[in-house]
Amino acid sequence: MTIRLNPYISFRDNARDAINFYESVFGGELTLSTFGDFQVSDDPAEADKVMHSMLVAPSGLTIMAADTPNGMDYNPGNNMSVSLSGESADEAELRGYWDKLSDGGTVTMPLEQAPWGDSFGMCVDKFGIAWMVNIAGDHQAQQ
Repeated sequence: MTIRLNPYISFRDNARDAINFYESVFGGELTLSTFGDFQVSDDPAEADKVMHSMLVAPSGLTIMAADTPNGMDYNPGNNMSVSLSGESADEAELRGYWDKLSDGGTVTMPLEQAPWGDSFGMCVDKFGIAWMVNIAGDHQAQQ
């Protein structure tokens, strides 16, 4: 299996414009989900905001982006995370990375089942680097 490492960029209300721009630059396949698609925000103003987008270019380059929810701080310059993602077959390895990255750091979202069916967590390591870990659920194997 393959574990991917790529940038995850946060925006304030313009992730859709940014990821569409990157698609025009790099080409590739773009997938996009809103907060409303998964009913993960109680704020109706966030329904059309980008919860997650991923652009995979023909060269293999991957960029992920999302809008920062209204209730979370947004600091340009600190708006990028490193994303580790893989299949359920990589779960033990990915959880091992999670355990080591979060040790001595701050867990901002526990690594657990997410509304979209994957296991997902966020932490800031002891050096101040933001990490996201996503382990694809069984639905990925069925596609």
